[in-house]
Amino acid sequence: SKRYWRYPEEYYCIWESELTISADYIGSKDVWVYETDHGILAYYSRVFLEKELEVGGIVIGCGHWLEHMFVLPLHIGFRIGTELFIHLCNNCSRKKIKELNILADPNARGFYEKMGCRYVKEFPSTINGRTTPHLVLSLPRLR
Repeated sequence: SKRYWRYPEEYYCIWESELTISADYIGSKDVWVYETDHGILAYYSRVFLEKELEVGGIVIGCGHWLEHMFVLPLHIGFRIGTELFIHLCNNCSRKKIKELNILADPNARGFYEKMGCRYVKEFPSTINGRTTPHLVLSLPRLR
């Protein structure tokens, strides 16, 4: 999804480690995919932080977090993100999660707000001079 926004190529080099998903990651996190006959078109992952985490000089609070939600660029605009987000909400509700934190791409903030998330504040990004919006979704929202 990040390529959809046509960021400078050097951004992807900086993001490489945080955006690389390994088999170990999939085995240890709550990861869901959106798959069709054409393959995997999107996925999301949710994590629970038992204690605060410092990453690149910023402190991320404990709690439940949407760590990743990505849709292949060619498939953005076909409601796949919306379907995945509804699945995420239902999944969280079944697990009795009352609040989900999101550090979103700035270009995705509108999507998350449309889905019912509340903007909290800006966090510094791993890209100098750039910020990332922190949003919160209050649950349960079984649909």
